[in-house]
Amino acid sequence: MRRRTTPESTPSPRPWNAALDGLGFGGDYNPEQWPQDVRLEDLELMREAGVNVLSVAIFSWATIEPREGELDWGWLDETLDRLHGAGIRVALATATASPPPWLTRKHPEILPRLADGTVLHQGGRQSYAVTHPVHRDYALRMTTRIAERYRDHPALAVWHVDNEIGCHVPRDHSDAAAAAFRDWLRERYSTVDALNEAWGTAFWSQRYGSFDDVLPPLTAPTFANPTQQLDFHRFSSDALLDYYRDLRDTLREITPDVPVTTNLMATAHCRGMDYFAWGPELDVVANDHYTMSADPERHVDLAFSADLTRGVAGGAPWILMEHSTSAVNWQPRNTPKAPGEMLRNSLQHVARGADAVMFFQWRQSRAGAEKYHSAMVPHAGRDSDLWRDVVTLGRALRALGEVRGSRVRSRAALVMDWPSWWGSELDSHPSQDLRYMDQVQAWYRALWRLGVTTDLVPPGADLDGYDLVVLPTTYVVTDADAANVAAAAERGATVVVTYFSGIVDESDHVRLGGYPGAFRDLLGVRTEEFHPLQDGESVRVVGKAVGGQASADLWTERTRAADGTEVVASYEDGALAGRPAITRREVGSGRAWYVATRLDDAGLGALAELLVAEAGVGPEVAAPTGVEVVRRWSDDGATSWLFALNHTDADATVGAPDSPVAGVELLTGDAVEGSLVVPAGGARVVRAAG
Repeated sequence: MRRRTTPESTPSPRPWNAALDGLGFGGDYNPEQWPQDVRLEDLELMREAGVNVLSVAIFSWATIEPREGELDWGWLDETLDRLHGAGIRVALATATASPPPWLTRKHPEILPRLADGTVLHQGGRQSYAVTHPVHRDYALRMTTRIAERYRDHPALAVWHVDNEIGCHVPRDHSDAAAAAFRDWLRERYSTVDALNEAWGTAFWSQRYGSFDDVLPPLTAPTFANPTQQLDFHRFSSDALLDYYRDLRDTLREITPDVPVTTNLMATAHCRGMDYFAWGPELDVVANDHYTMSADPERHVDLAFSADLTRGVAGGAPWILMEHSTSAVNWQPRNTPKAPGEMLRNSLQHVARGADAVMFFQWRQSRAGAEKYHSAMVPHAGRDSDLWRDVVTLGRALRALGEVRGSRVRSRAALVMDWPSWWGSELDSHPSQDLRYMDQVQAWYRALWRLGVTTDLVPPGADLDGYDLVVLPTTYVVTDADAANVAAAAERGATVVVTYFSGIVDESDHVRLGGYPGAFRDLLGVRTEEFHPLQDGESVRVVGKAVGGQASADLWTERTRAADGTEVVASYEDGALAGRPAITRREVGSGRAWYVATRLDDAGLGALAELLVAEAGVGPEVAAPTGVEVVRRWSDDGATSWLFALNHTDADATVGAPDSPVAGVELLTGDAVEGSLVVPAGGARVVRAAG
């Protein structure tokens, strides 16, 4: 994988929204799908809705270059000129998100492969291997052409590299990927002896005599080497990031003042890329998020994604590059959003740090695989409830323009770690039912229900500002990260570690001497043996930490508590009856808790409530169940904006005598003093003095 470096003398790019007045509002615009009369109508409708930013040319390679070397810029020139004339800024794409058919016909070797050798052909999108030098050269050529042509266009606000990189092919097993994997391993380990040590190749006669003998983890007779699998996850994330960097640096060489981004998929469902490594490489972080219509608590998943995106952005404001106005096309049953849900979803993202609300897409397609995916302009056109809701949202975002640039503050951190996600779910483990995101989301949901705003951070993050730090199933831990977590407890934080954490080092080698390995001394516990439960099996857990009694399943451990470690809950029945299930230890000025089992919702909720009270990180403003309250702050702390989002079907009152709400409600202009009524399914935003 090649590396371009941008000279240190290169000026910092301008803010992407420097020419916008307030928050961004718009979507993915594809005029090439429509005749001229529709394109002209688009401008009229954009003005009506208040659109001020659009993504353009994401899937336009085959339109710009229908045959190799034959370039058609007329339609794109016209589009950018018209948008500029309408006062609309553009996130201009590199047009590389899907290679044109002539390219894959001429160079079928650029097509990606699955582990079993299946070739993924042209006809969908992303039919390319990011590591193949031929594809890379063509993609860089197209990126250069676009940058040189539009470098000075007044509509250009930000470059949009490719699209959802790694969405469909997070792991490529082609020959090009194999060669790049070997190069990555040489860089990581330097010598083949070091690789053999890290991979434990003395087992099963896997020892390598040369890097040239190494392959990706292809379909094999039985379990592939686990460290090989873990390293291939790391490599694949890095390879995709390298592709982004190459295109980004090409853009920077031509337009050093124009910021560059790509749309991530920072959600609980995207395990392919370690986005904490990607965040620093983007001038502004952008994210795509879609709710799952079958999930009755999809608003909690949305909050999780928004908080994760903010974590990837290092706390800075970010762009919501895509979400949906209503139904999507790719779920088993694509239910439209309820009245008010689109506005509430949009303001949830803004509440948690977004400075722009954008959709896929502007106008609903009449052909193609996404023709049943909703858009800002639906098939029904202007005379529709959906269009009227889009216009209403545009007005709301204009009213909230002053929120731009403000930040969310939190004193609770939930540690999320992609290597632990990859490593904990490898094969030949104590339980194949363990799913990393199960615990991450369970803890997030418990804190959300308590009204606690939570940052999602990597294990090596600066934890000094947090009074509550939760590490769910943090399986892969370096010595440095373990020390970082211990230091947080020493200086006064409440630290919570859950089962199957601290088990292995970065090479997936077990930390000997008893589990939970890296955290054993911090927690004051020692587990001799895991005792996973069978499907359908559960045990009762008793103690003050779970509100008296709770049910637990999936996982238990044969654990002993050291002197000075308090057992706050035990197993009441099962093979480990009487043994510790949850422990607590005083550490320096703080506390370290260990949760050795998977609690049911009630038990976890009771435990989370106890921990929130101990850490003192409860919500600032009282709100009833189902009403989400989040605050953004100005840099100087003199002003805050309180977002109240009612996810219930009844009016709700936010605020109490000991936590009043006062200020100006921006969506209505009403003064607020003491309490705030939030209508059923609605949203309110109150500006208050800090």
